[in-house]
Amino acid sequence: MTDESNTKRQWKDFFGPNLGYIQEQYEQFSSDPESVDASFRELFAELGAPPAELGVEASRTAPAAVGQVAVDATLLKKLVAAEKLVGNIRTYGHLAANTDPLGLRASSDTRLLEPSTFELNESDLSRFPASLLWDHAPAGVANGWEAIQNLRNSYTQSIGFEFSHVHDETERDWLSAKAESGIANASLNVEERKSLLNLLVHVEQFESYLHRTFVGQKRFSVEGVDMLIPVIDEIVRQAVQDGARHILMGMAHRGRLNVLAHVLGKPYEKIFSEFHHAPNKELVPSEGSVGINSGWAGDVKYHLGADRSVAGARILLANNPSHLEYVNSVVEGFSRAAQEDRSQPGYPRRDSSKSLAIQVHGDAAFPGEGIVAETLNFTGLDGFTNGGSIHIIANNRIGFTTDSKDSRSTHYASDLAKGYEIPIVHVNADDPEACIAAVRLACEYRDKFKKDFLIDLVGYRRYGHNEMDDPEGTQPLVYEKVRAHKTVATLYAERLKADGSLSAADIDRMIQDTQAELQKAYDVMKEQAAKGKRRDEGSIPVAPETTETAVPLERLKEINAALLQVPDGFTVYPKLQRILQRRGSMLDEGEKVDWALAETLAFATILADGKPIRMSGQDAERATFSHRHIVLNDHKTGEKYSPMHSFPQAKASFAVHNSPLTEGAVLGFEYGYNVFSPETFTIWEAQYGDFANAAQVIFDQFISAGRTKWKQRSSLAMLLPHGYEGQGPEHSSARLERFLQLSAENNWTVANLSTAAQYFHLLRRQAAWTEHEGARPLVLMSPKSLIRNPRVLSPGSELASGSFKLVLEQEGLGKKASAVRRLILCTGKVAVDLEEALESAKDQDMSWLHIVRVEQLYPFPDKEIAEIISRYSKLEEIVWVQEEPKNMGAWTFMEPRIREVAAGKAVHYIGRPDRSSPASGHQEVHAAEQQSILSLSLQQKALNTILLGR
Repeated sequence: MTDESNTKRQWKDFFGPNLGYIQEQYEQFSSDPESVDASFRELFAELGAPPAELGVEASRTAPAAVGQVAVDATLLKKLVAAEKLVGNIRTYGHLAANTDPLGLRASSDTRLLEPSTFELNESDLSRFPASLLWDHAPAGVANGWEAIQNLRNSYTQSIGFEFSHVHDETERDWLSAKAESGIANASLNVEERKSLLNLLVHVEQFESYLHRTFVGQKRFSVEGVDMLIPVIDEIVRQAVQDGARHILMGMAHRGRLNVLAHVLGKPYEKIFSEFHHAPNKELVPSEGSVGINSGWAGDVKYHLGADRSVAGARILLANNPSHLEYVNSVVEGFSRAAQEDRSQPGYPRRDSSKSLAIQVHGDAAFPGEGIVAETLNFTGLDGFTNGGSIHIIANNRIGFTTDSKDSRSTHYASDLAKGYEIPIVHVNADDPEACIAAVRLACEYRDKFKKDFLIDLVGYRRYGHNEMDDPEGTQPLVYEKVRAHKTVATLYAERLKADGSLSAADIDRMIQDTQAELQKAYDVMKEQAAKGKRRDEGSIPVAPETTETAVPLERLKEINAALLQVPDGFTVYPKLQRILQRRGSMLDEGEKVDWALAETLAFATILADGKPIRMSGQDAERATFSHRHIVLNDHKTGEKYSPMHSFPQAKASFAVHNSPLTEGAVLGFEYGYNVFSPETFTIWEAQYGDFANAAQVIFDQFISAGRTKWKQRSSLAMLLPHGYEGQGPEHSSARLERFLQLSAENNWTVANLSTAAQYFHLLRRQAAWTEHEGARPLVLMSPKSLIRNPRVLSPGSELASGSFKLVLEQEGLGKKASAVRRLILCTGKVAVDLEEALESAKDQDMSWLHIVRVEQLYPFPDKEIAEIISRYSKLEEIVWVQEEPKNMGAWTFMEPRIREVAAGKAVHYIGRPDRSSPASGHQEVHAAEQQSILSLSLQQKALNTILLGR
């Protein structure tokens, strides 16, 4: 076949009866090549002018219907198939990417990436201009076949790109363009390569030195994902260049020591010292550590955080217990706090460029721990977003001894992130330059779109879960491969030697210098250890004994009046308007303040003092029991308005956010926010107190123990609705006993109040303590039915004078000291129930009885209770009365403490018997039990014969 006939066949096959349009385009091309699309310019340059006679032939063979343009159906099908192939390469190219250093992953089905699957071959694809299939085709790519080869090459190197789940077209196109620009094949310059290898050598030699020098001690080596350290280091570098002033990091223990040493600059000698003083592993085989006297218990070395200043920015690695991923939420709180300006009224002003959160996850923990999903959900929520976190899965392909196939149902460890439209790149941890390219993409995306990004750093684990653990028994085939596999530092050194970036002598010198540096640090540590004793850390500071919390009545009235103003044209819900109007007179003489107004006035006066407030909870704006309404909703437009943002006396920001339906992540977030911003009065409210169960790890590992483990100060206030009204097992108890069990070393305040004035003063006291060295969290058993109980109301004068009282004595009782035989101690709602029962028995002689409400349970008010006991010389018994079952509530905590101050008096209990469930689900049973408690409490009989349940 001649060249001319071949060209004619190509014109006919490709264009068929559309030759008229092509001829028109060619005429434009002949006069001005730039006037036609680039695809036509390529076509005409390759095939020349379209033969005129084909137009006649085409019209005879395939006449077009009126109003229609005839097309070559076969060729059109080929084009559609080619477009599908391009889409599949973009969507599924990661399945064929080289992201598995040891080849552990089962081969994926990649037939959707093959032209033959779509009945395409090189000849078919070569007939299309490259730009017809690939918008971002570079100039050197001439046709469809070359486009497909180049695209496949971009998506199947050491980086696997997953972007198809990102719904925003602008973002997805930007990500695709970046992937197709060849970043997977990008290389560093010579100086960057030398620096990267030097860091990898330090990472490897540090682990090797610890392994040789401190044999058998746990360090949770990073080896196998060594590139984690350069990856984090590069993120920090990019973030600082982009203007971040705070880089906040969360990670579990694997690789933590290496991050401390090589990202945060913790001196080798200090790390060696912590190993040198570690306990005998034979005696303490778990995660033991030498304790520190005077209240500081400390923590193991691979849980400790640190911070460092670099180029005007602060890098902070959060302390983290072994509950792996729970620190994620804390770091998100750090990051949000670092971005906000709280100095002016209204919501804080946020600048997301001020901070960046880096979250390092485990490959088993990321899909396995629910707190991860809870925290990822923050990404698009106004009250919790931080403008994007960068996530890294340090993927060593195994969780302790559990293979991936037994630890997740997803293809990748990262698949959870798809639900939150977070872009994902999988990168081979043995390809250092690809890892750096992935980081730069992540940082650029975050900077441009203010959203999260995830890097799945795929490597392996060189040793067992810890260095005392033998993995051969559970993963023999994996570790056969590991033993034969070169380290990434070795592989990269060979690569640089091969391309001439470094000589063998340069590499040897780099290793020797690093080893000498480590040895010198060890020698320094040994010298220091021989010179003296450990430094005494001193005792944990305590909060002030007295705190001024009263506010003059006139000032309260002024603020209250201002809070009742709404903007012109704003329509308040009529039912709510009546409630708000009643607040206008509650401070008048003869009137009383309810719980809601006491809270509102506490918040407003705290803001007037210049202290910012942040509050969140599932219904924080309105409150679960509809008492707060601190954010109003226009009844006609739905527009929101908070009086806290505009009353003239305010001098600081007020943020209140309805939170997502989670406890663990939100509580962790608020704890992190408060730790990072101690000047902010931070509050979390549970929908019901028992929902705090779902945040138990945060309570146990962070809030209750953070001060003694990490010297991490917090003044976070937690409102946990608690009280027995017959609502059943799940809406009665906030599990007071659990918080009291965790109480020690002045670690927090646990309170259960019975008047609105007490609430006002306690909130103001907590706010006043926020920046004091003795600041501590507040756990408050907040009320449900008591919110509207008239016995809880307080006259305005009680807000304008006095302060928070640790105990309250029942009015009308205990007046005749010589007659008192029984002293009842109680707390919270049951105290109000007793007051109501006393009202019913007002005709009876109650001179034998006195009742004291213990408003602050911890720290235990021993002096106050002892003083009351000392007044009654004829006292025979002290009775603790509670509504919770005997094995719950405060009894087991209070009993030994009451006995210590009882001066030999008998100590008894009245309440429900031991139970496995917190409360009855039957209203009539609850009511009968509650009545029995009250009756027994007010009967002058020997308790040892009539205790409820005996």
